Amino acid sequence: MAPNQILRVNNNPDDTVQRSGWLLLIHPDFFWGTSLATKIKKYEFFDYAVNEALFLSDKEEGILNNLVANIRQEYRSNMDKFSQNIIISHIETLLNYSERFYQRQFLTRKITNHQVLTRLEKLLTDYFDSDDLVAKGLPTVKYISDALHISPSYLSGLLKVLTGQSTQQHIHATLIEKAKEKLSTTDLSVSEIAYELGFEHSQSFSKLFKTKTNLSPLEFRQSFN
Repeated sequence: MAPNQILRVNNNPDDTVQRSGWLLLIHPDFFWGTSLATKIKKYEFFDYAVNEALFLSDKEEGILNNLVANIRQEYRSNMDKFSQNIIISHIETLLNYSERFYQRQFLTRKITNHQVLTRLEKLLTDYFDSDDLVAKGLPTVKYISDALHISPSYLSGLLKVLTGQSTQQHIHATLIEKAKEKLSTTDLSVSEIAYELGFEHSQSFSKLFKTKTNLSPLEFRQSFN
């Protein structure tokens, strides 16, 4: 969970499974003057939405439970000048293990993750083949993540592990492939192609195309003649 997210627990009277767990709630003031005051922002999973979860093996669950037990033991002991630093150290270790397990999850849950990648590619292909480009412009990262029901940070982390590219880079890669198709198979001008691909100004399209291909749109077209 991230700050300001709302948690609600619904009790199901028909649920016969015994459930247990813990919540670690930390006041932001507790981090003041510590190493985590600024470092905590590096953990991307705090930007995840309710659609994502951390899947743990029994061994991994035991590691996190032991860390929380250490934190619980420390704050229930007599507080002294070392208490805050020790608890902060345990919290940082907990977050680092969580980061490791999230990264591992991208690799081990291959079927689910590759399904996300397949859905992303189909979503981009359909978008670039439709009239949405002219009407709405290029798809944003938020549009893509909303359509896939995944938070932007989670999607970006997943794609970086699977493909080495961010969501924005995937959008641009699909755009460039579509531009190459139009440049090589139609007589449309560069300005017309830029417009059809959702660019308000053809100069922006030409600049992006050259950045990605090391050729201007006209140079690319001429290479086919």
